[in-house]
Amino acid sequence: QVQLVESGGGSVQAGGSLRLSCAYSGITYSSYSMGWFRQAPGKEREGVAGIHSDGSARYADSVKGRFTISKDNAKNTLYLQMDSLKPEDTAMYYCAIGNTYDPWLLLPRFYNYWGQGTQVTVSS
Repeated sequence: QVQLVESGGGSVQAGGSLRLSCAYSGITYSSYSMGWFRQAPGKEREGVAGIHSDGSARYADSVKGRFTISKDNAKNTLYLQMDSLKPEDTAMYYCAIGNTYDPWLLLPRFYNYWGQGTQVTVSS
């Protein structure tokens, strides 16, 4: 059974940084994708960053140069380093596991398993 648990959210001022973590378990296949998604109130869920098990990664234009996705296979943990945060980054952030490839790494419909989310709030 695949399980994902996010942590690391919180409240920061604009320009600050946060690192989100997603501990995962139960992955039994060697080829898979992992992603970070976010959803603000009244908006659709959007892809923020995605990474494939082959190392390829993709970022939403809105976070390029500010966010970095990485994965520690030994710790079964996915990370999202978020720097230069902006108020518009405020949302619930979710990690997910799927079976897709670049350039579809940011599309929620290709992901099967989701964590419960962690809230990120950026104040101006």
